[in-house]
Amino acid sequence: MKMDTGLLLWGLLFSSIGLGYFIYGKRQQAPIPLVCGLALMVFPYFVSSAWTVVLVGTGLMAIPYFVRL
Repeated sequence: MKMDTGLLLWGLLFSSIGLGYFIYGKRQQAPIPLVCGLALMVFPYFVSSAWTVVLVGTGLMAIPYFVRL
């Protein structure tokens, strides 16, 4: 697997946002942001394309906004 700078930076960005979602979900006891935050932190390890990281990361960031429990 080839690592490039764009993939690394996008992964860092979405992992940082995921950490914020995870902390928010844990403190507020909200399961949707908690799970999305965990997914945002983990998924860049399994994706090898920067465009895929951007698309999946954007989708995961939008889920807590549209899905409310």
